Amino acid sequence: MDELPLLVSAGEASGDRFAAAVARALGGPSFGLGGAALEAAGARLLARLEPVTGTGLGAALSAPRLALAARALLREAERRQTRAALLVDFTEFHRRLGPLLRRRGVRVLWAVAPQVWAWRPGRVSTLAPALDRLALLFAFEEPLWRRAGVDARWVGHPAADVAPASRDEAQRSAGLAGHEGPSLALLPGSRPNEVRRLLPPMLGALDRLRARLPGLGARVLVAPSLPAELARWVRGEARARGALAIDVDEARGLPALLPAFDVALSASGTATLEAALCGVPPVITYRLGPASAALARLLVRGRHVGLPNVLLGERAYPELLQGDANPDALARAALELLERPPAPTAARLRALLRPEGAGTAAARTAELLAPWL
Repeated sequence: MDELPLLVSAGEASGDRFAAAVARALGGPSFGLGGAALEAAGARLLARLEPVTGTGLGAALSAPRLALAARALLREAERRQTRAALLVDFTEFHRRLGPLLRRRGVRVLWAVAPQVWAWRPGRVSTLAPALDRLALLFAFEEPLWRRAGVDARWVGHPAADVAPASRDEAQRSAGLAGHEGPSLALLPGSRPNEVRRLLPPMLGALDRLRARLPGLGARVLVAPSLPAELARWVRGEARARGALAIDVDEARGLPALLPAFDVALSASGTATLEAALCGVPPVITYRLGPASAALARLLVRGRHVGLPNVLLGERAYPELLQGDANPDALARAALELLERPPAPTAARLRALLRPEGAGTAAARTAELLAPWL
């Protein structure tokens, strides 16, 4: 029997990749809940999450199946005398699992905090009982959580640890080798609902841009976490508008493709940050359903939505939300960025995303876990 392994749990593709990187940095045995990345890192998965529907990997399991997965994790933790657990994001599930682990003497490190600085700040108090220590992506989060009595440590953002491909390499990967005109990436998101809402206006914007720029090269970048049926729909919609859809390699990610482009139309989220880090100015956009939008207006705080703008404290890149996320407005914003490229922000963002000193975000997270193992 493996001695004192790490319990790992992740509920979305990005969390799965980060948890896998931490497990590799630690080098010891691990088990838990996750996807392909954790499995490839050698973790023994008691429940495997698949991107079939909903808002992420976690949505692939119904509430009863998640309850069964939690019980399996707790039983295995007791059997193996587990001392430490890494819970990555997946807030609603981990908010319940964390206290149950702690009652059994397991020390819990939660990585990737919910964005309480952006909306629903009351979640700070509900999360504290679920963890012993919190590993944060952003420096500005640390004082917020520490004021609530949480042992919070800034480890940095994994996106800042990835070196983008060269433009030539990225163009070859994107099928744009030798293309001399401007190029546009369409990133409609990694969650089914956002993809269905954002792809049509993005393709409408592409039609308008091609009328102005006949030599425009365009690609729709298909997230690896999308269900197969939805990915087929994306490819079909792109093909119908004369655009090629490219599957994003799960291991290499967007930095292998983004440097091929001059501008990106991107769903708000980590992809906008990755675009800016690759030197590709994003038009940041998002649409919610009517009920969710009304709730968001009540709960969301802050002047900016896009992560690059939040970090920089300024509207460095355009944000087009809800009714403004229409083909005409998206096309105008993209054209303006093509005609008047903004000052690059990659160096400033990397400095804001990385603590001083050596090591990656995953390595720094592993250092927080190591004393408990």
